[in-house]
Amino acid sequence: MMIAKWFKINTSDITLFQFIIEGYEGLATVTTIDPQKAVVQVLLMPDFTDDMELILKNLQNIFSMEEIPHQVPAC
Repeated sequence: MMIAKWFKINTSDITLFQFIIEGYEGLATVTTIDPQKAVVQVLLMPDFTDDMELILKNLQNIFSMEEIPHQVPAC
């Protein structure tokens, strides 16, 4: 099962953030949840969670980003 993390970042950083994350091909994907509020979802592949956690931690030195809680949609 993939691990979802949501982040609030600057609107102007969405494209670059997505480009960087998806450059690590196969480790994670990025989806913009709310472009006006600059909320993005990063889906981490389970086998690479530790690697992506380290990458996300390092990206906090580049981008203003805050992990925010999210709700799983009801089925």
